[in-house]
Amino acid sequence: MITPIEKEIVGLLQKGDKKAITLLYENYADTLFGVILKILNNEELAQDALQETFIKVWKKAKSYNADKAKLFTWLYRIAYNTAIDKVRSQSNKDSKEVQIEASNVYKLTSKGLNQDVMDIKTHLKSIDKKYQIVINALFFEGMTQQEASDELEIPLGTIKSRLKIGLRELRKIYDPK
Repeated sequence: MITPIEKEIVGLLQKGDKKAITLLYENYADTLFGVILKILNNEELAQDALQETFIKVWKKAKSYNADKAKLFTWLYRIAYNTAIDKVRSQSNKDSKEVQIEASNVYKLTSKGLNQDVMDIKTHLKSIDKKYQIVINALFFEGMTQQEASDELEIPLGTIKSRLKIGLRELRKIYDPK
């Protein structure tokens, strides 16, 4: 059975009324924070995840269907998934940290550098613009393929194809056979 406050919140959410977020926060923030904190075990990250949860709730408000789930269940799922995403993101970030001791960046000599590829940005200009954009985003701006897809608003599959073709075009320049 739906409570009067839930009914009011759902109605406001469906209308896109910002008062819904205030009511959601007043009635559910503490509980959702507890759920998130239990998963993340870090108060600062939990605060971020709670904020992201409410942003997602606001963006998905029109998709809420009371026939499919109670309001709290819907909120719980969003909070739980947001916390899990944070855990994955954090562990992914931790695994990508540079290990200075294991790096050979300070041990490079001029003999270790391939002088033929020092002018890669110049040669990059000689290939089609659509390949330049993708290679630049991935190699010079340090984006992942997914980040480049989101930033450039190009499907992930297209990013991968353009990268492959762009690298093939550069290979023709550097290794003409």
